[in-house]
Amino acid sequence: MRYAAITDRLQGLGSDKWAVHIEGKRRQAAGRDMIMLSIGEPDFHPPASLVGMIDERIRAGRTRYSNGRGEPEVLKAIAAHYTTRSGHHVSPDQVTFLPGTQTALFAAMMTIAEAGCDILMPDPYYATYEGVIAASGARFVPIRTLPEDGFHLTPKELLAHVTPNARVLLLNTPNNPTGAVLSAAEIAAIGEVCRAHDLWILCDEVYADLTFGVPFASPFDNPQLRARTIVVSSLSKSHAMPGFRCGWAIGSQEFSDRLLPLAETMLFGSQPFLEDVTAHALTHHFPEIDAMREAYRDRARAFVSGLSNAPGIVARMPEGGMFIMVDVRRTGLSGEAFATRLLDEENVVTMPGESFGEGGAGHLRVALTVDEAALAEAATRIVNLARRLH
Repeated sequence: MRYAAITDRLQGLGSDKWAVHIEGKRRQAAGRDMIMLSIGEPDFHPPASLVGMIDERIRAGRTRYSNGRGEPEVLKAIAAHYTTRSGHHVSPDQVTFLPGTQTALFAAMMTIAEAGCDILMPDPYYATYEGVIAASGARFVPIRTLPEDGFHLTPKELLAHVTPNARVLLLNTPNNPTGAVLSAAEIAAIGEVCRAHDLWILCDEVYADLTFGVPFASPFDNPQLRARTIVVSSLSKSHAMPGFRCGWAIGSQEFSDRLLPLAETMLFGSQPFLEDVTAHALTHHFPEIDAMREAYRDRARAFVSGLSNAPGIVARMPEGGMFIMVDVRRTGLSGEAFATRLLDEENVVTMPGESFGEGGAGHLRVALTVDEAALAEAATRIVNLARRLH
């Protein structure tokens, strides 16, 4: 039988990257006591009032069809959120509600990219990005960032990778897996390269509310860059609601009008009761969210401290997000080999840095999604393995 070319382009870009995690879950299901540090799934509960609101809105009959762009109230709430953040007016017509950041990213990429164009992206990068680019038919051009530079993209490196067919720069700040947060000055300098070469900036900002002592900045908030910027985000990380699939894409009016037929073809609407909850989440303050952010920061500090005496290992405090990149290159093992031995010998499940591109080679990505006691135990086990290798 014959299949579409997209299925060939996506071969090896799906669950293959998650092999260590999948094996760890299998062992956990079989009864092994595993410390799972492999997935960025918040271990916190969503704010109780949001959970209660879902039941109320379902009982109120908000279970019928929506429209392709989103319910009026959620579009207003998202637009107001970005108007407040950026200081410039954002219209509800610039917003499309979609089920999660991943769907929003896919829809946005399919709207602006196609075969024959190049997508530039800092490396390391989130494991699904390469597949999103491949799905569009475009070519992926990685831009290596260095741990010694905090994994920050520089204008010089971006310029060196611009090709005649370059169309999009895909950014993620705060970054998964590295924890890097680009400053407003860095974004402005990077944006000048994008302006000079007429590049879109597609920015995944799902961790925007999770920064540790550094201010968040977005190209969408820069007056010189907002017309060429598309932001995708959701409540998955900010409100500990990954399973609710409450996300959105926001850009210019022209972009949003172009995206709408694609969104209608894919989904033709999301659940109205979830859109109501999203509107409420973005227009109210929740102490639980403040506590969660502080917990991630405290966990990161404690985990980095716990690895401070591990031979051959360097762990740096992230600037944001919910992950730490652990450099294991001096142990003599690749990230994949170290993660496999950690799985087999210490029952600790991490993600090999190689799952996030060549720039992640020789690293582990550790998710800060267990409590401090479990993280402390995991750090002890990593130290034990490092000492055996020393």
